[in-house]
Amino acid sequence: MAAKLKYREIVRELALDRYGYVTTKDAVIAGVPAVELPKLAARGGLENVAYGLYRVPDVPVTALDQFAEALLRAGDGAYLHGESVLALLGLADVNPRRIRVAIPRRARSKLPPFIELTRVAGGLPTTHYEALPAQPIADAILECRGRIETERLLETARQARAEGLLTTAEWQRVRKELQS
Repeated sequence: MAAKLKYREIVRELALDRYGYVTTKDAVIAGVPAVELPKLAARGGLENVAYGLYRVPDVPVTALDQFAEALLRAGDGAYLHGESVLALLGLADVNPRRIRVAIPRRARSKLPPFIELTRVAGGLPTTHYEALPAQPIADAILECRGRIETERLLETARQARAEGLLTTAEWQRVRKELQS
């Protein structure tokens, strides 16, 4: 007979796939009652980051944790946008002060200052980089026009193409739009 997993183990397994974070919603779906998360936090097994968002303290910290946290705080349907996509992928040598997150609908008004929300129409294409939802790199490069020099964006597009992040068609479209 298999031993029953403890709630703490279930939550930790969830967090390992999510940069150390777990939401109440995800825990409930996995079979952990919502009332157990505050109990685990009180015993030191979790850190309460925000309402409905926890971090497992023994999951190693990575450079991408803050991106994951920003997306989870923004809610369902959120994705990285503009310079944040470039920063996530290490392109264009950008280091934005805020993580730009696009959302299709209204979100919580109380967010930390490192998150900048942008309201966008629903149905825009998204993809995943490093298991995080994001604007496709071609669209992110074009989104940065006016905030990043055109030459830097062209170099970013060349680098993305060399790394296999842009298809030939995307590369040609980005190059054409940046040079017009």
